[in-house]
Amino acid sequence: MTVATNRIVAMDVLRGCAVMGILWMNITAFAQPSAAYFNPAAMGSLSIADKLTWLVGFVAVDGKMRGLFSLLFGASMLLVIDKAEMAGRNGRRVQMIRSAWLFLFGLAHYLLLWWGDILMVYAVVGLAALPLAGRQPIALVKWAFLAFLVHFLLVGSTAVVMMMWHSAAATPGATPALVQGYSDFMGGMSDPQSPAILAEKERYRDGFAAIVGYNISQYPVEWLRNLIFTSFDTLGFMLLGMAMLKSGFLTGRWDADQYRRTARHCFMVGTPPLVALGLYVMASDYPPLGTMGAVLAWSFPFRIPMVVGWAALILWLAGRHAAHSALARISAAGRLALTNYLGSSLLMTAIFYGWGMGLFGLFPPFSLLPFILTGWAIMLVWSASWTRRFATGPAEWLWRSLAAGKMQSIRKSE
Repeated sequence: MTVATNRIVAMDVLRGCAVMGILWMNITAFAQPSAAYFNPAAMGSLSIADKLTWLVGFVAVDGKMRGLFSLLFGASMLLVIDKAEMAGRNGRRVQMIRSAWLFLFGLAHYLLLWWGDILMVYAVVGLAALPLAGRQPIALVKWAFLAFLVHFLLVGSTAVVMMMWHSAAATPGATPALVQGYSDFMGGMSDPQSPAILAEKERYRDGFAAIVGYNISQYPVEWLRNLIFTSFDTLGFMLLGMAMLKSGFLTGRWDADQYRRTARHCFMVGTPPLVALGLYVMASDYPPLGTMGAVLAWSFPFRIPMVVGWAALILWLAGRHAAHSALARISAAGRLALTNYLGSSLLMTAIFYGWGMGLFGLFPPFSLLPFILTGWAIMLVWSASWTRRFATGPAEWLWRSLAAGKMQSIRKSE
């Protein structure tokens, strides 16, 4: 079976960088207790290298690559709709069917492999973005920033409530139950010897059936919580991606100097506050409440320009080095982004979970870098090899076939 392709290379490059960058942050959740995603001190004492690794991730990667991925998902929705309507089909109905199947992909990913799935969120939030897809770019930007505002109010109010809880627990007349509840929660966020963290290490060093059973038992509550705390920022970036596609930004049609200036301005806005916030957390020795607030809430406003800055920088570099072999490999990884995303979960859980090598909870932040680099190398090598013969990846092909209700072509046309 063969199929001709008409790809937007600029978007493939961005998608490839995003899926590689997502592994940088996801490795923490694959290899360490979930509390370490918000506070690296949950792994115990940290070396200077560990702290610097955390700082780089906090400033440059955390939320930025997922935001970039969300931009591209929103833009891709428009491309799917346009392609379907040009073929005489109902584009929105096509996207709704694709979302339903994507949700099932994400559900299987969550239950069978890893609790940090984003595909289900994309499927649901994509449906929420669908009614706005026909708006003009300026209207999409306004709706995007409204979504960002709602998200910031949500996470900011959560951080404030946590501070109020801290104050109430520190009051001399606080009830023992209140004090104990606060102590247990904060211990689970920062104390590597807390019952919660020790139980999580034991759980993920267990066998496949035990892990899947736990994922099933926790799914209703955990996924709903994840949806609540990620839906509005995801919606905002999807809508921003739609606006950036319509303006020609994501397709590489802007002048090189425009991309360069945009990247410079965005990084000038976003980087200094994030560096200052990260250094404050480090200097304070990662207090549970302060670190969680910084990661969850106070860094968010600066994440928005950083996402746009990354997109502009990557497109500027891609334009300057269009013939470089590395760019072709990154583009190939982007064409197979869904397969690479799911494949990363399979590979990393096989390394760190008990049904594989059982290395969960043994590696501090800096020592995880070789696993990240290995994952990137695998993506770049196999993606380039696969795309020489095939037009789409295995997971992408299955998704398209299921959404279309019939077997789709996968090989390149000669």
